Amino acid sequence: MKVFIFHTPELIPTDYTPDCAIAIDVLRATSTMATALAAGAEAVQVFSSMDELMQVSEQWTPDQRLRAGERGGAKVAGCDLGNSPLDCTPERVGGKRLFMSTTNGTRCLTQIQTAKTVLAAALVNRAAIVHYLLSQRPETVWLAGSGWEGSFSLEDTVCAGAIVHSLSSNPAIGISSLAEIAGNDEVFAAVALYSQWQHNLLDLLCHASHGQRLLRLDCLDDLKYCAQTDILEVLPMQREPGVLIKG
Repeated sequence: MKVFIFHTPELIPTDYTPDCAIAIDVLRATSTMATALAAGAEAVQVFSSMDELMQVSEQWTPDQRLRAGERGGAKVAGCDLGNSPLDCTPERVGGKRLFMSTTNGTRCLTQIQTAKTVLAAALVNRAAIVHYLLSQRPETVWLAGSGWEGSFSLEDTVCAGAIVHSLSSNPAIGISSLAEIAGNDEVFAAVALYSQWQHNLLDLLCHASHGQRLLRLDCLDDLKYCAQTDILEVLPMQREPGVLIKG
């Protein structure tokens, strides 16, 4: 297994398809997707464009759908939800499809949707991602951060580092050094970041530029939730391009 980390969708190669590509948007799209599926949502369908989201979701009756739209950290007017995982309770999302468009995370998923296997990862479901990788052993794995409008983000990188750290320290994978699975330099940097902050992830998220943005929007509870590791045993997996189900 070789693992590659790409910090933003713009850095994802376009001339190669990996065995497994994993989108990461800790604050907050992939945290919300995992939470919604764990709470019983039928599926999460992602869109880069709000116009396309509105058009496609019109084909579903109001009792079957929830429109989740976010731009700049705030809910898009006319949507049922923004991008907070705390809104995804079983009572709210159970049995419904989330039609979702966010500033960064859904764009990242669109960029990797041609991979053989596409997953969505966050800190909250890190263990489920690691279990899948250990059991399936894909030859090439991409961990794709969503960043923020093309820029590096601490929270996505620390999550990628958390995944690789758990992989590389698991005796089941049978490696003697991180170098055996690291496909690029970003892997070493991400693992170093996680090793430094693994016991203080909330502080890291609060220092991150997007964490600061969310704090200004009074979203501290979201940061507290998203900073937790391994609390959901759910594997958001692409069933068809743009549609994720509970794997």
